[in-house]
Amino acid sequence: MRLGVYIQVPFCQSKCTYCNFHTGVVARERYQPYADAVCREISGTREFAGETVDTIYVGGGTPSLLDPAALEKMIEALSARYRVTDPEITLEADPETIDAQKAAAWRAAGFNRISMGAQSFQDNELRAAGRMHRRGDIFSAVETLGGRGFENISMDLIAGLPHQTRESWEASLDELLAIRPEHISIYLLEIDEGSRLGREALAGGGRYGAAAIPSDDAQAEFYESACARLAGAGYEHYEISNWAQPGRRSRHNLKYWRREPYLGFGAGAHSFDGATRWANAHDSARYVELIGKGISPREQIEPVTTAQALDEEIFLGLRQLDGIDLGAIATQFNGEFSSRAAALAESLRRLQTEGLVETEGSRVRLAPGRLAVSNEVFVELLGS
Repeated sequence: MRLGVYIQVPFCQSKCTYCNFHTGVVARERYQPYADAVCREISGTREFAGETVDTIYVGGGTPSLLDPAALEKMIEALSARYRVTDPEITLEADPETIDAQKAAAWRAAGFNRISMGAQSFQDNELRAAGRMHRRGDIFSAVETLGGRGFENISMDLIAGLPHQTRESWEASLDELLAIRPEHISIYLLEIDEGSRLGREALAGGGRYGAAAIPSDDAQAEFYESACARLAGAGYEHYEISNWAQPGRRSRHNLKYWRREPYLGFGAGAHSFDGATRWANAHDSARYVELIGKGISPREQIEPVTTAQALDEEIFLGLRQLDGIDLGAIATQFNGEFSSRAAALAESLRRLQTEGLVETEGSRVRLAPGRLAVSNEVFVELLGS
């Protein structure tokens, strides 16, 4: 067994307008006690003790705000508890938080992959989104990381930011492809009650640039343009939101999409052992308090039913461009699959007629030109 480990650092310099994560801006004095609590949680965890860990992902929030020594201690705590072998060790970092001293310390601690939240190369879009960095910071950060030995960098863009136009989107893609990071993630802007921008947009207001959010059709066009341009630049499109140069797919995130076991540490972190999912307390202060008292921070423990597992296998499998093998799924889930086989077959026939999916033998995948409307496929199949 090869485990993935996720460490959550829920602290930011500022809250982006579109953010719907359980993160926040806190006094720097709270960083070190939190890092110490994470190390204590790791050291006291019994699940999979002694097993092999081959991917570690430190995300957030903005974990690059922490002292590099605190991040190094987290990696040391994991190495003391598990066999860390041939690892991909990723750190999420915002461009303006990256400097030469930090980058050198991250490499010395074992980090070999950086996931950078660029989001846009247009300063007006970055300002509207509440981002702290500007276009120039992105290029400076890339140069700094390369100079300190980082050869695996992932960068994010968001399609649908306020004030974004087709011209500005194409300009951001130009800049991204000029850098040629090893991995690229492109996300469509989420509008929901969980973010300030989402609430404002749903209420019909204009704050945070809500009135300047591109239409759904425009966002779909941005995404489809990115698909074409990244393919032309030699990137492999392997998951709806993710592209990689050959051999540079995110080994850690593939574990999620393949339903492989992973452990999460820190406030709000989730874990999955193949049969049960659990999550820690979301509030970072409460998390630190519980760890300090020797109390488990877990607040949600949920066995995964066979029906839920089958839904996940279909949903997560179809997010990958390779699709799913219905024959293999039928064998794995046997009775549960048989009870839904007729409804699934009918749904697939409809989706294929509408050009939303393609089939090849027992393999089903999303139609390449319809990825922007993939939610229609998921809703149809998960309701079968």
